[in-house]
Amino acid sequence: MELTIENMTCGGCAKSVTKAIQSVDPNARIETNPAARSVKVETTASTAALQQVLEEAGYPASAT
Repeated sequence: MELTIENMTCGGCAKSVTKAIQSVDPNARIETNPAARSVKVETTASTAALQQVLEEAGYPASAT
């Protein structure tokens, strides 16, 4: 799945996003791109679960 995260603007943000996603699925494959403000995730977790944990971390995400 691919998510757009408007306020992920740097490597530090990308680390926080990665950590939040891994809290839901520790085995997720995550590819962040702060320049494009997007993240690609291979996971067994639902989009809603990822969006919720990212919202809680301060990085609201929308599915693309």
